[in-house]
Amino acid sequence: MTATPAKATPATADSLKAAPATADSPKATPASLPEADAFTRAYWDAAADGRLLLRHCTACDRPHHYPREFCPHCWSEDVEWRQAEGRAVLYTWSVVHRNDLPPFGDRVPYVAAVVDLAEGPRMMTEIVDCPESALRIGMDLELTFRPEGEQGEFQVPVFRPRRSR
Repeated sequence: MTATPAKATPATADSLKAAPATADSPKATPASLPEADAFTRAYWDAAADGRLLLRHCTACDRPHHYPREFCPHCWSEDVEWRQAEGRAVLYTWSVVHRNDLPPFGDRVPYVAAVVDLAEGPRMMTEIVDCPESALRIGMDLELTFRPEGEQGEFQVPVFRPRRSR
């Protein structure tokens, strides 16, 4: 079976001129913020310190993301938190021009993306500080964080183009 590309809808010139998303995009509303619980507290505490944690299985020695209490590869419950390098490459993306769900409607357009983390797992995220025309599959990315909430109580991991060191 051959896939048929989706038909593009026309866009106005004004809709294409919107500012790109940045790490300083509008804040989320309290109803849209994640709830840290006993399991996810370590993840959000590390994010507040500018670190991304991944779950790592000590039985099969493989990392995974999204965080869960068992390994999706071997089903072991012998998993622990480990810090990620903070590097990734762009696997795919889509520029979202319309989203009526809070808090996303205030951010359009934004780049929803899937990245391959240096440790191996794929992660759904957002690309910031990058014009749409510069996006390319395989581009090197680095971790940054976007504050969410009225006082920035959550730091959400997002990625931007990797800067030369």
